Amino acid sequence: MNPADADHHLERLSEKKRPLTRLVFIITALACLLVLGLAAWFAAASRQTQLREAQVANTNIARMIAVQVESTIKTADVALVNLAERVEHDGIQGSALDRLQAHLAAVAGTSPELHGLFVYGADGTWLATSLGRPAAGSNSDREYFQYHRSHPGRGLHVGPPIRSRSTGVWVIPVSRRINAGDGSFAGVALVTLKIDFFERIYDELDIGKTGTVLLALTDGTVVYRRPFDDKLIGANLASSPALQTLFRQASGSAILVSTVDRIERLYSYRNVRGLPFVVAVGRTKDELLNDWKRASALIGGAALLVCAMIALLANRLFEQIVIRDQLDDKLRARSEDLAQHNVGLHQLAHTDRLTGIANRLMFDTVLEQELKRAQRGDACLSLILLDVDYFKKFNDRYGHLAGDSCLRGVGRVLAEQVIRAGDLAARYGGEEFAVILPNTDRGGAVAVAERIRLELLALDIAHADAPSGVLSASFGVATVAAGQEAQLRPADLVARADARLYEAKHGGRNTVRA
Repeated sequence: MNPADADHHLERLSEKKRPLTRLVFIITALACLLVLGLAAWFAAASRQTQLREAQVANTNIARMIAVQVESTIKTADVALVNLAERVEHDGIQGSALDRLQAHLAAVAGTSPELHGLFVYGADGTWLATSLGRPAAGSNSDREYFQYHRSHPGRGLHVGPPIRSRSTGVWVIPVSRRINAGDGSFAGVALVTLKIDFFERIYDELDIGKTGTVLLALTDGTVVYRRPFDDKLIGANLASSPALQTLFRQASGSAILVSTVDRIERLYSYRNVRGLPFVVAVGRTKDELLNDWKRASALIGGAALLVCAMIALLANRLFEQIVIRDQLDDKLRARSEDLAQHNVGLHQLAHTDRLTGIANRLMFDTVLEQELKRAQRGDACLSLILLDVDYFKKFNDRYGHLAGDSCLRGVGRVLAEQVIRAGDLAARYGGEEFAVILPNTDRGGAVAVAERIRLELLALDIAHADAPSGVLSASFGVATVAAGQEAQLRPADLVARADARLYEAKHGGRNTVRA
């Protein structure tokens, strides 16, 4: 080759290289974007995982608190039932009052959450208390007293938190009505629970520095909130959007902004079963996502480093890629032609020309494969065989062209109804069709067969020799359980379905037998 020819050859190679170089640049840019996109996706997925794990932890804590509250109230209720029954039966005169006083003191000492036990008369005066001798004055102005005086029911009543007049501490009043012998109002039995008892328990929970625990009544009255704020006890936050969200469902999780401190938190909440309490546990998103932020920064740095290495490598491989692209284009073109040709041959060899669905060869191949899978224990397998009712009479009356049109209609129905990946609808032979349903039990297969049966009736193809007056079909269903019948052959399964089909045809046709 003379120098002029060599220069001309190099010029032609250079002209071909320029568009390929741009292509390599685009591919390199896309690869870098893909790496960065995957890093971003992984970071986002990690964030969701972190929040889900936090939600599970919060839910478990909320459930534990709800169980603890329920247990505490039940303890108080047991004491109240005993106390009300004792007063109504023994009265409070003379020695009965002394025994009652001693009993109240003994019960109060059994549970650390109990603040005191009290018995009030019909006018609200103190009759007995676990805190010592009854004090002067009346508690008839208390919410729980007025509630029981106006409600004849004997059920448990949980009132809003109040300050005890005997000790000055915050307590939760839990009460029951006491009746006279004639059923009239005779007083109130009261148990008060220490709110600081809940404080000691909830302060030990690991919910982060800015986490919160809320115990409230369902009317929005705050019973306790961590961090503790004396001014919030007894406050009503029913108008708070956050609490309205918590009250909307019995349990759940949501990201909300607290009305009290305006901090965004992930809350998990639940109602206490059978009691007018709502428990909410919240952790701030900043604390929850600290570890995620550090991990995301490392992943982002690694992604940028990988992108830099890809770009450097691409720069070194430009010349080789130009040559390989030329060869690859030719090979790919040949490969695509062969692949398309093979697809066409495969479809031609495995498709029934009349109905457009799979033919008998395809059916036999797939059935053998799926039966082996079922025998290995991968999944169960069902087979449906269907036969067009009185098809010979249909052909005799309407002609073979109408018969072919009828079979095409059946194939169309099967193609429309058997659409799940892995299922196969096939023409078995003549007017017989088959449906292979992997991972489908007998009930599911019967449902599919019944759906196909109804759709065939919906074609409304006139058939004067059929009892129904329209085209119908009979169905037989056979099922193999996963990991069972290792010696069963495909022909045996077909025989089972065919036996069921025989039963359907001799049981009135236009029906399904399994």
